[in-house]
Amino acid sequence: MKPLNENIIIINCGSQFTQLIARRLREMRVHSVIINWDASAEKVKSYSPKGIIISGGPDSVNDPDAVTIDPEILGIGCPVLGICYGMQLMTKLTGGTVRTSPRREYGVTEIQKAGGYNSSLLGENIPSKFKVLMSHGDNVCELPEGFTATSTTERGVISSIEDKERNYFGLQFHPEVIHTEHGNYILHSFVFNICKCSGDWNLSDWVNNTIESIKSSVGNSKVVCGLSGGVDSSVSAVLVHKAVGDKLQCVFVNHGLMRLNEPEAVMKEYESLGLNVKYVDASDLFLKELEGVTDPEQKRKIIGRLFIDVFEREAKKIEGAEWLLQGTIYPDVIESGLKKGAALIKSHHNVGGLPEKMNLKLLEPLRDLFKDEVRKLGKIINMPDEIIERKPFPGPGLAVRCLGSITKERLDTLRAADAIFREELKNSGHYGGIWQAFCVLLPVRSVGVMGDSRTYSEAVVLRAVNSQDAMTAEWTRIDYDIIDKVSKRICNEVQGINRVVLDVTSKPPATIEWE
Repeated sequence: MKPLNENIIIINCGSQFTQLIARRLREMRVHSVIINWDASAEKVKSYSPKGIIISGGPDSVNDPDAVTIDPEILGIGCPVLGICYGMQLMTKLTGGTVRTSPRREYGVTEIQKAGGYNSSLLGENIPSKFKVLMSHGDNVCELPEGFTATSTTERGVISSIEDKERNYFGLQFHPEVIHTEHGNYILHSFVFNICKCSGDWNLSDWVNNTIESIKSSVGNSKVVCGLSGGVDSSVSAVLVHKAVGDKLQCVFVNHGLMRLNEPEAVMKEYESLGLNVKYVDASDLFLKELEGVTDPEQKRKIIGRLFIDVFEREAKKIEGAEWLLQGTIYPDVIESGLKKGAALIKSHHNVGGLPEKMNLKLLEPLRDLFKDEVRKLGKIINMPDEIIERKPFPGPGLAVRCLGSITKERLDTLRAADAIFREELKNSGHYGGIWQAFCVLLPVRSVGVMGDSRTYSEAVVLRAVNSQDAMTAEWTRIDYDIIDKVSKRICNEVQGINRVVLDVTSKPPATIEWE
């Protein structure tokens, strides 16, 4: 489903910052679409782009199997901005030379604007010297014909280039991160002064346009949706229900890995929204297949495979189903969409897998939105706060928070501790302001004392973080009195736990989840 607003196309070459580019544009009320590096020029052209941004990436452009783009994309006719790897790739594709440097540049570096050149990106409002974030091992050493270097580092490395005649621009540094001074100004110059965007994107108009687009795409066929109970799948289901009504058929698979009393609560919420949902309890099947499995990635693969099997079996019973609805959002696309050139981060996102197996067309109405925008969308379409304020929850559920072997008893222990932690945060008024708060059960036993007896029980970790988009996260400073109350309650009320510890690690270097 193609967005109806004017678009800046962001070509993802594997950078961890690709999502931040889109967020910066959204803050300017400019709509963007992230697509994979191997997209054809025809696909890019189909979006009628106002401009194209080629992201950074971990490869070297000189590697034989390096990520590259369709060269014809550069000839579409709209302005192109290459960032970091994107600048090097543009240089190579247009006849310049990139070489591996004996000294790599990582971190904040001072650059200097080229004297006497009236740069379109590095305008007069930017001082002659300013600090930027560099992250590269290759350098542009020979510019293609028509390009001019507009800035250099202290060591003389080219840090930005322009070809005004063809509207090609390159930045060796990352303007999208907060470490780069005047980064927003540079992006603003590209999208407004060069691409001539209007900056009139807003979520309310997006909702109306998307509903009409869904109606047109689906027609008289049916849509099947696998609901998880999370914000993304729930909001996407309600949005599509507004467009196609009862032609949306939902399936809620209880894999036995949800939080305390969550399956029952979720089903009541879906009933109140008027969604047609079939409940499937497959918890025994999942627990049987996970028995004795301790490797995190193997857990994820088993859960993903079983979910597909169960969901596919139920979806085949729905006559006339031609579409598969998924709650894919921007972070899913970024972290799961790259086919090569990036390390595995997660394997439990919504993107991929099901459509090929089930021979259904894919409907992903939220794939251009961030999590906070999905919540705002939920409010616009009048969804209850109980759903849209639900904390992010991983696809494999408690399987990635129950470290080591998974049994019903250990899951029940984790569920009970997790419920206490969240309950006390709600009672103290802190829960709403935290991005994510949960418990992790460790396969570690320690000696304790309860009453007159020694115990040898497991430990639980309290994890609370704040984040804007889950790409980075800061551990939350919770009042020690609250932590103390949570710890006492867990040890007193949850059998099998005699020790509670607090995770005070941010992302990076840690991830939000433990597995």
